Amino acid sequence: MKTNLLAWLLVSSLGLPLAAQAQVAGAQPLGISVEESAAIVAGWSVRKSVMDKPVFNEKGERVGVIHDIIVAPDRSVSFAIVAANQFLGVSHHDVAIPIEQLDFVGGKLVLAGATKDAIKALPEFQYAKVRATPKPRSDYSEHH
Repeated sequence: MKTNLLAWLLVSSLGLPLAAQAQVAGAQPLGISVEESAAIVAGWSVRKSVMDKPVFNEKGERVGVIHDIIVAPDRSVSFAIVAANQFLGVSHHDVAIPIEQLDFVGGKLVLAGATKDAIKALPEFQYAKVRATPKPRSDYSEHH
């Protein structure tokens, strides 16, 4: 549920339509419906609530900072990219953390069981292996 919500919020914040529908000349609205708009107002912003925010463990110790959110081809939010070590806003060791491992507790992003050393011990995340430009919807069988 948390993953689908994050994906929905991310797609909504980018202004992308949420579902592919047949287009009829003059009948296809751009943007979102009134119902979707109401859901956005009731939701929260990934940019304001997650990006560049500190990550804490359950003891309240700061263990990293969220630098990015990875969206899988199925449009689900799959990983948070956490900077395990940064100085003056420049990351020195980014790691991929499955989104299911993060939670909001007391208004803070929490990664239970984490320490700075444990995160630094994880393999460094490499952007070179991640697609920079999304594939068109027509490339996915579930959107035909």
